[in-house]
Amino acid sequence: MDGYALRTRALAAGVAQFRVRAVQAAGAPPQALGPAPDDCVEIMTGAVLPGGADAVVPYEDTARTDDTVTTAAGKSFLAGHAVHRQGSDHRAGEVVVPAGARLTARAIAVAAACGRGKLAVSARPRIAVVATGDELVEVDAAPEAHQLRRSNDYALRAALLLAGFPQVERFLLRDAREEIAPALERLLAEFDVLILTGGVSQGRFDLLPSELERQGVTKVFHGVAQRPGKPFWFGVSTRGKPIFALPGNPVSSHVCLHRYVLPALARAAGLAASPPPRVALAAPVNFAPRLAWFLPVVLAADSDGIPRARPAPANTSGDLSGLVGTDGFVELPAEIRDFPAGTAAPFWAW
Repeated sequence: MDGYALRTRALAAGVAQFRVRAVQAAGAPPQALGPAPDDCVEIMTGAVLPGGADAVVPYEDTARTDDTVTTAAGKSFLAGHAVHRQGSDHRAGEVVVPAGARLTARAIAVAAACGRGKLAVSARPRIAVVATGDELVEVDAAPEAHQLRRSNDYALRAALLLAGFPQVERFLLRDAREEIAPALERLLAEFDVLILTGGVSQGRFDLLPSELERQGVTKVFHGVAQRPGKPFWFGVSTRGKPIFALPGNPVSSHVCLHRYVLPALARAAGLAASPPPRVALAAPVNFAPRLAWFLPVVLAADSDGIPRARPAPANTSGDLSGLVGTDGFVELPAEIRDFPAGTAAPFWAW
């Protein structure tokens, strides 16, 4: 702190007036106290402690006349007061930023302070987000009765950008094998990650699973006992690239991205795994099917300031507008039917 560097044993011996012998500026070589017990050095924040001194008395606890400084009556200062000792934050060789951490402004400041001008980091992947379906038209189009404006690829790309993955491109494929086959071949070659939406269920025109497997992609699973998003498909290409095929219903697609894709990309980038926070239901809910339930919620603090999750289910899995105003979703297990108010559940934020 800005103040006066002195010997605390002089204070303990009853010395209250000190003579200012020098000024210690930040970035200047260290001064030294003289031999007299009442010697002190005016010192600036960030300066090295003068030799012989063991504490700093801040300006506000002193009164100064010319070169004489009087410490405030009734105040006591111990050795080390207002001194940041070298090595007091961490020991030599101690890990300050562990591997598997996303670099924040704080971590970068620590690296700079430790002289680490170069750090080993993982590369951000190039991600292709592919919407599929003959029913999809552009946002600015006037859809016919049998058509829908495309929105999933916009939502997925926006969520990926917000999560720290800036290299994301959008594509649209029709439900035609002659179009899907060459497009997938090109995308598998050019991108590190494929995220597909639509065309993964059991319908006649859900061509993606069979075409991916025809191109050498190993299916890891197809179908998850959950709602929404039951048709979710995942596989790995011959070159180890992950392919996530999400259901076409907007809510299903959005939920699967946040529950599976974003955590998987974080782990692939080397980030350490961390469990989702848990929140308590603000109201009871019942869910009859034997499926895990991803229930949209709105977080609000109760009278004690503890966050509670108010259930806010969407109208259907196609009702993406129903998620506007929600904060995320809780994950409720399949083996339970009734969830009373106060039930703690993992929470996944949008």
